[in-house]
Parts: sequence; C-alpha cells; structure tokens
Amino acid sequence: MNLTTKDELLSRFLKANNEPISGQQLAEEFGMSRTAIWKHLQTLQEEGYTFETIKKKGYILTSKPDRVDPARISSFLKTARLGKQVHYYDECTSTQTIAHELVRNGVEDGTIVVAESQTEGKGRMARHWESTKGKGIWMTIIIRPKILPHQAPQFTLIAAVSVVNAIRSLGKSISPEIKWPNDILLNGKKCTGILTEMIAEMDGVQALLIGIGINVNQKLEDFPDELKDIATSLAIEADEKIERAELIAAILQYLEKYTDVYLKLGFEPIKVLWEEFSGTIGKKIKATTLREVIEGTAIGITEDGVLEVKLDNNEIKRIYSADIEIEKPL
Repeated sequence: MNLTTKDELLSRFLKANNEPISGQQLAEEFGMSRTAIWKHLQTLQEEGYTFETIKKKGYILTSKPDRVDPARISSFLKTARLGKQVHYYDECTSTQTIAHELVRNGVEDGTIVVAESQTEGKGRMARHWESTKGKGIWMTIIIRPKILPHQAPQFTLIAAVSVVNAIRSLGKSISPEIKWPNDILLNGKKCTGILTEMIAEMDGVQALLIGIGINVNQKLEDFPDELKDIATSLAIEADEKIERAELIAAILQYLEKYTDVYLKLGFEPIKVLWEEFSGTIGKKIKATTLREVIEGTAIGITEDGVLEVKLDNNEIKRIYSADIEIEKPL
C-alpha cells in the first residue's frame, strides 16, 4: 500500500489493539532512530492523534480523530487489489474529477480517491451532492475490468449490492434497500448515491470510476432544510456513530468479490442479489424519462440492468434512465 512512513507507523499502532510498543522496537522495525520515531509521533499528534508513554513499556495510542486516511483504511482492509493505493484529501472539488486525472496518468486498478469533504460533489445528471466535512464517505474507486462499453452500467448495480452488503456487515439495526438505479435508502430516505463513469475506447473499457457518496455520521441538523425530509444517515437510523474507515474497507471487499463473480459468471448472480435487496421491485412507481412519464409496477431488471415496468394494460416497458418515485402505501 502507498503509505508514508508516518502512516505506516500509525497503521502499526492501530493494529496493536491498545498494547504499548517500545520506541526501540519501532526503531528496529522501521530502520530509523528513536528520535525520528518521536518526530513522526509528534506530527501525528498535530493531526489529532494522542499517545501516552508508559514507563518501561513504550508508547500507546490513546485517541484518534475521526478520519478516513490511508492508515485507518489499511487497518481494516482485507482485499487483494482494491484500496492498495489511496489518494486522501482533507478537501477537494470532487473525487470523480481527481480520479479522471489519475486515470489519464495511468494509475493502477483498485486505486481509490477519498476525501473528508468535497466542494463540488457530483450526483447523477450533474446534480450537486452535499458532502458534509468529516461526516460521510466521499470516494471514487477506479477499476479496470476487461469488459465492453455496453457492460459498464451493470457496475452501478454491482456497486449497490456491494454497499448494501457492507452496511449489513457492520451488524447494526438498519436494513438498507436499493432504489433503481443508484440510490440506497433507509426507511424510505436516501443515504447513498452511486455514480459510475466510463473511460473507454471502441474495443473496450479503459477504466470505470465508481463514485460512492454515503451519509454516515450526519445528525439531522447537518442536512439543509430542503433535504431533511428525504435524506438520512446511517448514524441517524442506527442511533450510534459508525466507523467510516471500517465501512470503506468492507465496501472494497464486497466490490472486489462481486466484480470477480461478475467477470467469471456473468450478471445473473448479481441480478439475484440486487432484486433481493431492491426496494423498487413489486412497488407502484412513476418513472420520469427525458421523453415521457411512465406509471406502473416495477417487476424486475433485465440481464443488462434495465428496469422493467408493467403498465395497467399489462404492457411491459423497459426503462434505461429515469428519475423514479416510489408510490407510498395509503
């Protein structure tokens, strides 16, 4: 992983499980003087980490700021490819914009861009995405699967299944549902958006940029008034704070797993999972496309991830792109 010496040192403390580590041991492990070790610890303390010195035993990490820096992510990471290279920003315009630049410079498969806040967060159809500082997950995952351009939209659905599984793996009392095509809801309110962009040539995909925005630790007062009735966070619904770095690592683990499943077995296993997690299938919906408004019952998705809607006259309409409203029961 692309950790600096300082981050490697922090990762060592994060994995020590509150056990003290001697300065001499660290000096030997890192091949530097104890003075150099101390200087790195001073820098970490300036960033909000705190250490105590225990006589004859060494240093112990006693508290840490709520950040999603590379060391924190690496302490939870269980992947073979995804997340081995992390580009971390306290603030940026958009992780998608940075990811585009990285792809142009030949960055490797599995690289992620993550930020504590974005000033120009991107949603679907060029909408603004509210990116509260230090409260959510704002990241882009760069993957380079050997696929054809027409297969790219399926990765939005693969990502959605991955995020739902990751949230469930935290073991909190929350049940996320997928709203076609790219939203994840908790109790009918949006907590996650997914934006997949493609860089491709005629004969294949160079890279997919999977942007994931998750409201994690926001309180209700963190949302603008216009979003309070339609948006929520994991912390609001679980009634407890969530470790963001742990959730990032879980998303990467599931995305790697389901990408491999897809490349080996095709879309069918993903389709089954997506429909299982869907909050759209079986519901009366209104779909607003660029050309028309379609009302009917969502009955499933095709092998290409296209939504199928059954109209009152039993006609089946296929929807490739639309804004979806789910009819609430009376």
